[in-house]
Amino acid sequence: MNRTEFVIATAVILFVAFALGWAANWLVHRFTRVRQSDLSELDRMAQALHEAELIRDQAIEYVETRERDLTNRLSQTEAELSAAMDGLREARAEAEYYRDQLQGVTR
Repeated sequence: MNRTEFVIATAVILFVAFALGWAANWLVHRFTRVRQSDLSELDRMAQALHEAELIRDQAIEYVETRERDLTNRLSQTEAELSAAMDGLREARAEAEYYRDQLQGVTR
């Protein structure tokens, strides 16, 4: 192989290596490229997720507040029931006392 053939062979090999590198680079960018529509879709999904998290937090806060209010109302109702039952018990005892008094007088 003379000098000219060696230079031509080397040039062909370098050109083929360049072409393969360029093709590989093009394929990599083709498959890994993020399109603008994908970015806008991701932005929309992120915004929707953020809004859903805010709504969830508000719902949790509302449920906790409502539960606290209902627990307070239940405690108050139980206290009122206990007081009413005590009053009823005293009224029954008093009625029984007066009934006994009345029966003692009528005998």
